[in-house]
Amino acid sequence: MKILDVINFIESWAPKQISWDKDNAGLQIGSRDVSIDAILLVLDVDDQVFKKAVRNSANLIISHHPLIFNPHKNLDFGVKRNQLIKNLIKHEITLYSAHTNLDFTKDGVSFALAQKLGLKGIDFIENIPQTQYKIVTFVPQKNLETVLTSLSTAGAGLIGEYSNCSFQTEGIGTFRGSELSNPSVGKKGKLEKVAEVKLEMIFEKWKLNALLKALHESHPYEEPAYDIYPLENKNVNFGYGAFGILDKQVETEKFIRKVKTSLNAPSVKWTRGKLKPIQKVGVCGGSGSDLIQSAIAKKCDAFVTSDVKYHTFQDYEDEIVLIDVDHYYSEAVILEVFKNKLEKFFKSQNVKVPVEIYYQQENKIRVL
Repeated sequence: MKILDVINFIESWAPKQISWDKDNAGLQIGSRDVSIDAILLVLDVDDQVFKKAVRNSANLIISHHPLIFNPHKNLDFGVKRNQLIKNLIKHEITLYSAHTNLDFTKDGVSFALAQKLGLKGIDFIENIPQTQYKIVTFVPQKNLETVLTSLSTAGAGLIGEYSNCSFQTEGIGTFRGSELSNPSVGKKGKLEKVAEVKLEMIFEKWKLNALLKALHESHPYEEPAYDIYPLENKNVNFGYGAFGILDKQVETEKFIRKVKTSLNAPSVKWTRGKLKPIQKVGVCGGSGSDLIQSAIAKKCDAFVTSDVKYHTFQDYEDEIVLIDVDHYYSEAVILEVFKNKLEKFFKSQNVKVPVEIYYQQENKIRVL
């Protein structure tokens, strides 16, 4: 199996196109076209990770945080980070990062955090807007299932937990082919009327080329008619943060201890909120203060995230229980989920690729 196959699997789950526009998710260093030996999963990449990869004969490191985030103007090997890049290249180790795309997908960082805290009925706090198009095409009745299946396989018709979603309207299509045409129905030069179905399906906009290819390959007409519409819908398949429900109400301080223990965090910061038991909880792995108002709008009793500012704690002190865990511990929960997904993928492909999490990596920020 090639590294490219693994990347394609990851991006079918966490597409790069949903990333924050200033992010640098994706291939960082190395080649997609080499056979994969072993994988090392980490949150951040440093010299210790490189040495661990060499010891494990891992030629693919998958990190959450990109090693290369901002454009490099040079590769001065006197700089520590550039030396690390040199070592990865020298040892032919490919580095791939799934960053904010992993934050914004189902079963991504925030979903993993919510699951770790025992939340049920998990969903996004906010859904990503303006990432979808609608395709409308017109198909002879007898060819409908073929075209529908082809478009679905190419990625159209996915709404939440449902696939093959479409709307179909029966009607009459008319056309007259020129002398240069080669119609599959009727004769050139003659006005034809055909019983057709208007087929409508939504899709993520980055799948447009694949969908058009599928349409042309499956549609019986020489020149299939279709329309593409950009949508203002919020995309239920991707979003920011997550929220869910605890099995039963929990007193605030007991829930705080649960957060600290579940995440193995050395410390947490928190505010008292409305002084009532907690049951509905919002979370965001990493820096999620921008979602506090949305968590309140969802009627969450508590919100768990990291990097909350001093004045933000004050602003929301009486509205919601704000719980700030260290950035590292709010995101490290994704590594086990990632490992399980990769192992299931390899099993489905009947290949064996060792996948290891680098648990020895420590948070760089110390707490006394």
